[in-house]
Amino acid sequence: MADPVEREPSARELAAIEREWPLIAADLAVLDAEITILAADAAGQVSDLAWRRLANALTQARTARPLSIRPRRSRVRRTA
Repeated sequence: MADPVEREPSARELAAIEREWPLIAADLAVLDAEITILAADAAGQVSDLAWRRLANALTQARTARPLSIRPRRSRVRRTA
């Protein structure tokens, strides 16, 4: 058997990566937006555009995540 570090991915593994790619791309967009905000915050210049970009990336990531692994929302009870 070949060394697992040196072998090429199988067709099944490549297909799994292809299926997961929208989530991977969405998570990368969230990370990029967060880094932008952190860098701008260090300079004291976080723009509204940066916050909107993060919000859009979070929505994209939430949408890309399969229903089976989405965290359950906790119900908030309103008191009178």
